[in-house]
Amino acid sequence: MHPHAGAWGRERILQIFSIMEISRFVNKTPGSAIHVAVAVIQNGMDKVFICQRKAGAHQGGLWEFPGGKLEAGESVTDALKRECLEEIGIEVISARQLLRVHHAYEDINVLLDVWKITEYAGVPHGNEGQNYRWVEKNQLSSYKFPKANNAIISALLLPTTYLITPEPKSDLDAFFLALNRSFISGVKLLQLRAKNLNIDEYIHLAIKVADKCRKEGARLILNAHPDILDIIDVDGIHLTSISLFDHSERPITTDKLLSASCHNEKEIAQAAKLEVDFAVISPVLLTQSHPDLETLGWNRFRELADIAPFPVYALGGMATSHINMATSFGAQGIAGISGLWRG
Repeated sequence: MHPHAGAWGRERILQIFSIMEISRFVNKTPGSAIHVAVAVIQNGMDKVFICQRKAGAHQGGLWEFPGGKLEAGESVTDALKRECLEEIGIEVISARQLLRVHHAYEDINVLLDVWKITEYAGVPHGNEGQNYRWVEKNQLSSYKFPKANNAIISALLLPTTYLITPEPKSDLDAFFLALNRSFISGVKLLQLRAKNLNIDEYIHLAIKVADKCRKEGARLILNAHPDILDIIDVDGIHLTSISLFDHSERPITTDKLLSASCHNEKEIAQAAKLEVDFAVISPVLLTQSHPDLETLGWNRFRELADIAPFPVYALGGMATSHINMATSFGAQGIAGISGLWRG
């Protein structure tokens, strides 16, 4: 770094360096990415519509979500409507962006612009003679998709809220009463965060919380070292923005969820390298616990969400009233403690 670079200059140089890191990871092959509009369509029984790529096409024979590449000068929404009409015979009336996935295959780079179709006219079918079917979300992993589609499947299996538990106090009865109330409010994914407990106390608590989660049909992620999965069987592990850099590859098997905390481009690049299933990006807004902390704001959040090749939750000052705002800025939904914990 140049010795005479000012504070702004150093910050900007580091930001550019981080963006270059992401580019090296995402764009492993030369050439610009092929921009593809992708449609996620669900029916009233929460099944998802998928099609099979024709033999001879790129990734031929694999299953995919309907869509296709943008034509010259075409907007994403126009491409989405055109591809849905041509490929599966439906008219898109309304849709919202789900996520954007950058992925580099050995031969091409792609940018999947994924939209959830919220209203349409017609009956989806193989309008071009391709095989198609409606599949339950939890059965999607039984079908072979192009690798870039893995992030879409992760997004479909994740809820719009991600609860992070507050530090447990001495009154564990009150803790579990609040946990039960949180389940009643609809929580289906939670992270057990208890930095003030020693490892034995944490494991003891995690076993009890895991039992509650199984009974409520919720998934539990532990904010702890991945080795803890050798002791207790839960749904996944959360890595802090610091512990992200303790690993050079994904530290747990793909049948478990791996989440991470990210605040900038460099951390997102490292999370992508570890192939996390999702991440939280923070702090978006001011929080009661850290009122003096510098926040990202929604526009900066969108910048980071756009380059993350995995679903992301907005964290920091979030309440359920922010869900629509968060999804409009590219989030899977919101994550939070006070905004979701029913203490």
